[in-house]
Amino acid sequence: MSETPNEQAARTRRLILLYGLTALTTNLAARSLDPILPEIARDFAVSVDRIALLASAFALPYALIQPVLGPVGDALGKRRVIAVATAITGLALVACALASNLGLLFIFRAVAGAAAGGIYPLVIATFGDRVPAAQRQVALSRLLALSITGQIGGGLYSGLVHGILDWRGIIGTGALAVFAMALVLWWDLRREPEPPTGRLDIATAARRYGEILRIPMARYLFGAVAVEGLFVFGFLPFLAATIEQWRLGGPVQAGLAIGAFGAAGVAYATISAFLLSRLGLPAMQRLAGGLAALGFLLIAWTGWQAGKGDVALGVAPVVAGMFIIGLGYFTTHNSLQNRVTEVYPKARGSAVSLHAFSFFIGQSLGPALFGVLFTLLGPGIALVVCAAVMLALGLALSWVMRRPARS
Repeated sequence: MSETPNEQAARTRRLILLYGLTALTTNLAARSLDPILPEIARDFAVSVDRIALLASAFALPYALIQPVLGPVGDALGKRRVIAVATAITGLALVACALASNLGLLFIFRAVAGAAAGGIYPLVIATFGDRVPAAQRQVALSRLLALSITGQIGGGLYSGLVHGILDWRGIIGTGALAVFAMALVLWWDLRREPEPPTGRLDIATAARRYGEILRIPMARYLFGAVAVEGLFVFGFLPFLAATIEQWRLGGPVQAGLAIGAFGAAGVAYATISAFLLSRLGLPAMQRLAGGLAALGFLLIAWTGWQAGKGDVALGVAPVVAGMFIIGLGYFTTHNSLQNRVTEVYPKARGSAVSLHAFSFFIGQSLGPALFGVLFTLLGPGIALVVCAAVMLALGLALSWVMRRPARS
């Protein structure tokens, strides 16, 4: 029997709450490291550039596991894989908190990244399966709002409890939140079991990937999301050190700036339906590119003023810049996420996993790129480069979003 509109709306709200909280806890645990990277560097007596590679240690395995977990989710059940991956992520983060040396910290961080690769991409694919297309972008924006609340909470929590808890305590409490959510997911699976499992066929999975990559729209989306990961998230591991270098504050101020980036995701979720109805997707991409560029330029300007000894405004312009970057980023990213669910409907898990693979390859390479840019050009010029790239991306996507999803 088909569902009534009220039943469908109730199921969508339940999906948003359940998987939004899953994304919230995992993001909280992941992003809580950013404000305290300088402390971890001091604890292990290494440079911030080296410790910033902890972001790559999470993002690269996350990316590389996608070609495996996408077909596994399609064959064995997306919800089941999400629950297992969440439990393993929680355990790996506990191990990070207990790591006795930097090598073990990197190893357990990599395990956490690989396990987390089975969560959010398959959540998006689950929404593609269970939420009607007409409601999907708004539903995904609300899922995104909860996900980003985790980013806000991670950054703010880390900054505010710094001094009460050390970095190990901060990672450990985040790990407990992730593991608690894994228990909720297992309970949900018992309440509503997955349909009978299929069979994982490697040859079929490879053929599907080939079919997806032959779709021009898929290639545009994968390229765009890689650029986002490279130029937006490549900067984040250096934010706390940059704020310290400019003498604008420490972990608390870095946490506020990272929290502002996340707050932009919540703000976007509240206006996404309005933007979509009034502007349409192409114009939204132009707006997004312009906003991201403006935010990067505002932070660059703050650095130049700090170089002259003018820090009267403190960290406020950086916080504002991160919020503006966030508005641009989330406007673009939500549109890309929604469009990728339509590219290859018969194997959404595989399509979304390739999308996540591209995004996290960008994220994993980002810190290395920024280490080079900051060394060769300095933070100010590096941020101007980011502004130019994000503006160009927004203009390019305004053309891409005019094309049919499966063209």
